[in-house]
Amino acid sequence: MMAELQQTPTSLCCCRKSLPALGGRCAGDSGRPSAGPGSPRCPLVDVASASNFRCFQLRHLHLDLRINFAVKEMSGWLVLDLVPVQPGVHTLVLDSHPSLLIHSIDCKGPGAPQEEPVSLTYRVDPFTDYGSSLNISLPTALKPGRLIHITVRYTTTDGPAIWWLDSELTCGQSRPLVFTQGHSVCNRSFFPCFDTPAIKSTYTASVRVPDGVTVLMSASRSSYSKQDRVFQFSMEFPVPSYLVALVAGELQHVDVGPRSRVWAEPCLLSCAVKKLGGSVERWLGVAEELFGAYLWGRCDIVFLPPSFPIVAMENPCLTFIIASILESSEFLLIDVIHEIAHGWFGNAVTNATWEEMWLSEGLATYAQRRITTEAYGEAFTCLETAVRLDALHRQLRLLGDNNPVSKLQVKFEPGVNPSTLMNLFTYEKGFCFVSYLSQLCGDVRRFDCFLRDYIAEFKFKSVVAQDLIDYFLGYFPELKDAAVAQREGLEFERWLSGCGPPLYEPDLSAGGALTRPVQDLCDVWRSSDTPDLQAVSTFHLSTWSTFQIVLFLDRMLDHSPLPHDVMVSLSARYSSLFDGLNAEVQIRWLQMVVRNSFYPDLPRVRAFLHKHTSRMYTVPLYEDLVAGVMKCVAVEIFYQTQRRLHPNLRRTLQQILFQNSAAPTNQNGPALPLIPPSPSPSLSPQPAATATASSAASAGTANGIALRDVNVSA
Repeated sequence: MMAELQQTPTSLCCCRKSLPALGGRCAGDSGRPSAGPGSPRCPLVDVASASNFRCFQLRHLHLDLRINFAVKEMSGWLVLDLVPVQPGVHTLVLDSHPSLLIHSIDCKGPGAPQEEPVSLTYRVDPFTDYGSSLNISLPTALKPGRLIHITVRYTTTDGPAIWWLDSELTCGQSRPLVFTQGHSVCNRSFFPCFDTPAIKSTYTASVRVPDGVTVLMSASRSSYSKQDRVFQFSMEFPVPSYLVALVAGELQHVDVGPRSRVWAEPCLLSCAVKKLGGSVERWLGVAEELFGAYLWGRCDIVFLPPSFPIVAMENPCLTFIIASILESSEFLLIDVIHEIAHGWFGNAVTNATWEEMWLSEGLATYAQRRITTEAYGEAFTCLETAVRLDALHRQLRLLGDNNPVSKLQVKFEPGVNPSTLMNLFTYEKGFCFVSYLSQLCGDVRRFDCFLRDYIAEFKFKSVVAQDLIDYFLGYFPELKDAAVAQREGLEFERWLSGCGPPLYEPDLSAGGALTRPVQDLCDVWRSSDTPDLQAVSTFHLSTWSTFQIVLFLDRMLDHSPLPHDVMVSLSARYSSLFDGLNAEVQIRWLQMVVRNSFYPDLPRVRAFLHKHTSRMYTVPLYEDLVAGVMKCVAVEIFYQTQRRLHPNLRRTLQQILFQNSAAPTNQNGPALPLIPPSPSPSLSPQPAATATASSAASAGTANGIALRDVNVSA
């Protein structure tokens, strides 16, 4: 049982049974004898889905939509090609959402074009606060194995998957833009579906738009009819529902490789192309050498305005990434490589339920670091890993070692939104477990071969953890014979089901030349209330990389509040330097300013929040301002900037400022109206130490935390 955690991503990464999937294959069924101890698999259950997906095989889905920016609606129809796999199935249950207006549903058999479709009755029932169930009564003559076509005519309104940006919220401020974000369970508000990662299918789409609007989708093929203003898309490889994605607006592109192009608004395009150059093809080539051929054909990237709610999303063939990250070349590099790694781990082979998200994120993080090691050297990878593992242990200190959110296999009750469980354990504890499996092999290249064959075995399927473990032990029979899965203190079951820190962490000593100076400088600044400025002067931060400075500031943040004289000296020595660096550095310094109530640098906080309107940079600072003694400042800045914030972010900040309660900040919902300036509320100072955690109240069993000091990509 898992209490729902209400947490704030700064940017923002189940029971078992054989399951009818594409081509008759089942999630959790590898099609070969189990290499594990092997009790029979239980039925796979996805508690986040209301659908009866086990009763059908989904062959294909088609979307036919018209986008209306004036009323912020998409209208049209969905066609599902379904084959019942069980006798006596009289109802089709799809995941839906109260924001979808269903107009009609009908059914038609194959091979009978003249046959009139049969109108079907349906009802919509409540399911959770993030969706509903669409119950469709099927014809009584339905036979198992017989293909049927279900057509649902509907209109979208204001659901969590669809983000409408007025022109003033785009980078160019000339045309409106809309994008979808399906991860984890939001696409049920885009179209009715089996909204579970256990089910994959191919899809096609036709999208009609006004003149001057370009539409992109996560599809392997596309075309455009200028006369009809219709974009056509085809995804020829099976994907789960959450990876169907769309963006429409004033978008242009430049090819940056033989199979990759960069898309962005015109005002951003040259900067994006300059930052990426020919790197995408280089990274793809390295990944292919490690893990086998890239399966998706295209590897395009679209940069979205700051309202994009996370850093990046691995939509196949078309990665979505927030434009704000262009400021930092090193963070951009890591985020793009991480999304490329998802082409193998997450997209090709997918976690069958959201309770085992680490199967996508942990493996993708490991693959990302193998790519950066080959491309940029072990020292760089160790430095980046040190930043992330520091953040992981920071979360553990806040949560405590016994908090169930730190498990790799997180069990949660029906009604808990999987999106609220996206955290660093999914990424970094998962990475450490995969690193441990690699260490057991004794040869990283041998483990690369294992991962390549794992992808070949399970590509375009959804798996559970036992599939990975069984395949690993079958691939390395000597390790199975040595009973490595039961090694005391490092049992695989303990890795998956145990709370607390990773049982093993990789050796990062190869990055010592980059990390040792960082720790040495931290030690100098923390050695006394009056720092030794002569010793400080021997360190030249202007020559450091972004990740080195970030690691330094993160570790200094861990020791806040600092003596006032230390803050005075830090500001005098570094604040002007930080002004000229990227937002990843600036936000950490400004968090130090706020958590230490260092008023001389408060104008920098104001300037930063006036400039940056993305969730990944605003929410952490507002939370710190409210948790400390500067709530008045936060309220004042909010009044001045609220018109430039997306309504969903405005709603989040209003909850932080005025409701004094945590809320799931990665969810769309009714936006609160613009608030006119009014007398500041009565403010009572709060301890600065509380700035590192935000309360979560569901079930009263766990505290949610803000995922700050690190950017979490999906």
